[in-house]
Formats: sequence, structure tokens, C-alpha cells
Amino acid sequence: MSHQSYPPSLADFISRFQLQLPQAAQLSYNVRPAAVLIPIICRPEPTLLLTRRADSLRKHAGQVAFPGGKTDHDDLSPIATALREAQEEVAIPAHAVKILGQLAPLDSNTGFKVTPVVGLIPADIEFHANEDEVAEVFEMPLYEALSLSRYYPLDIHRSGHTHRLYLSWYQSQFVWGLTAAIIRRLAQQVSI
Repeated sequence: MSHQSYPPSLADFISRFQLQLPQAAQLSYNVRPAAVLIPIICRPEPTLLLTRRADSLRKHAGQVAFPGGKTDHDDLSPIATALREAQEEVAIPAHAVKILGQLAPLDSNTGFKVTPVVGLIPADIEFHANEDEVAEVFEMPLYEALSLSRYYPLDIHRSGHTHRLYLSWYQSQFVWGLTAAIIRRLAQQVSI
């Protein structure tokens, strides 16, 4: 499918994403690799697929996140990690994802260097949450997600350092931390 055959708002997003160079990666202090898939559903009004992590998880329980996780030794690239994790968490088949590209890696507060991978998903894909990892799957309109004004900064002072977090809400979902930072970075990249 050429990007001229996508709805105008999605074709515009694709053009902007592909024409802009990613922001330069900040110096990474983390070495453990991980990746997430930023799944964009190709609806007439495109949406961003997000999950709310299961409350029973040891880390980040109940938080809004993208499908993703740490890189396995068999993963040949961040794209392979993101696709594997999306299949495991929400049953998105790897062959159904059209990869647009990657954003520069971000450091997580749990010691991972996380590479966001942007992919397009057909509207007819059925999502099935892996109940061990995902409590809920929901969609957010892409135009809302990419509105920079929806992300509020919060500076946290810890161990003599200031860390900036971003916070946002969508309906009853609280989007913050690394997920909000990734969406905000994507919004910055496509804003002209």
C-alpha cells in the first residue's frame, strides 16, 4: 500500500515522519537494550495503540505503555525485539506491521536503553491481550497523541539531580514517564 492510499491525516504523518531527521540521542547511561513498538492503526482517523500493564507485574504495574520489552539474545535488532514483544503482548503478527522507522533510544529509569519503533498496523487486525502482561488495550486518536500541548512537565529532584517527566491524560488513562516521553518525542519529530 503506497502512502498515497492512506487517509490524508495518516499520509501527512508518514511524510512528516520520513522527512524529519530523528532528534539526536542524548548520551545514554544505560546499556541493557530494549525496544517498544509504537503501533499506529490505519483507520480513517488513525489511532495509537496503547496498553495498560497488568496490576500483577513486578515492575510498572498498571502503567500505560507500548508493547515492548528487553532484547533477547536471539533478537537481531530493535525492530525484531519490538515485533516479538507486540506479538507476545497483544497478538500483533509481525508480518502485519509496516515499519516506518525508529526514534533515537531513550533511557528508562530501570536501566534500559529503549528504542521506539514506529509501525503501521492494518485496521482489521484483532488484538488479544496476554492477560499475564496486559490488563487493557486501548486506542488514542493520533492527532490527539501528537498534540504537544497535552504533555505537562514535572521536575523530580532525586539524589542531587533533576529529572523531567511528562504527564498526560486520555479519557481515564494516565500516560506518563517513558511512554509520554516517547509520544512527545514523536510529536516533536513530526511537527513542522
